[in-house]
Amino acid sequence: MAHTLRNKTTIGSRIFTIVNSTLLIIIALICLLPFINVIASSFASTQEMVAKRFILFPTTFSLDAYKYILSTPTIFKALGVSIGVTLAGTVVSMILTSLMAYGLSRTYLYGRNFINFVVVFSMLFSGGMIPTFLVVKSVHLIDSYWSMIIPVAINAFNLIIMRNFFQALPGSLEESAKMDGCTDFGVFFKIMLPLALPSIATISLFYGVAYWNTYMNAILYINDSLKWPIQVLLRQIVIVSSGMQADNTSVDVIPPAQTIKMAVIVIATVPMLLAYPFVQRHFVKGALLGSVKG
Repeated sequence: MAHTLRNKTTIGSRIFTIVNSTLLIIIALICLLPFINVIASSFASTQEMVAKRFILFPTTFSLDAYKYILSTPTIFKALGVSIGVTLAGTVVSMILTSLMAYGLSRTYLYGRNFINFVVVFSMLFSGGMIPTFLVVKSVHLIDSYWSMIIPVAINAFNLIIMRNFFQALPGSLEESAKMDGCTDFGVFFKIMLPLALPSIATISLFYGVAYWNTYMNAILYINDSLKWPIQVLLRQIVIVSSGMQADNTSVDVIPPAQTIKMAVIVIATVPMLLAYPFVQRHFVKGALLGSVKG
């Protein structure tokens, strides 16, 4: 009888696994279809874009959209700006976030509850666009690359996730380290940070994506077009191409606006997709460990 129950359980679990896997594959394909359409459309020819509304595999490959975008003289300058802002911003944000998160995770920190309240409060209410602009202007950051980093250096949500991660670590680690003569900074850099690598990888990805997609801050604080990040320049390319195509004399020279938009999406997305595999194994673990305890 026990053998029969085991067989029934095994058969039931197999059926569940098959059905579950099938549903997940279908859902994954549905999520991938729009992205595949974007990539395929960016390589489609003018005639195919006009004839078809949805493309999964272009019959005729064309690089006209990418040639048009890359022909912009400042494209590589903007790409360098975005890479620099992303790398510098991620490093600055991780240093500030990890230090503040570790401090707020210590129960003996004076005023800890009030600071935690202010952090949570800032998630719900902010100063607003105009006050923030006035602050940035008053500290002379207008037209500076730092204007895209300093105002968003610490994200409250990321801070709370990392704080919870540090709180979940055993307090005995800190006590034993201090008994061996370790300072607070020594405990943080030699013990806590190595243990927090999954959380650091996850939060770094969050910050990296945010800095790479910087658009509004650049629009508000950067007046010099040579200092624009890639997102702002790509948006300008789309606007210019759409405006020029309104003139019938330019239709044969410039690729369709829809193709250019798709190519812009690919160029703006691919760098982050290439970075994701390097932190993917830490991603789920870091996010869960930092969110299960509040």
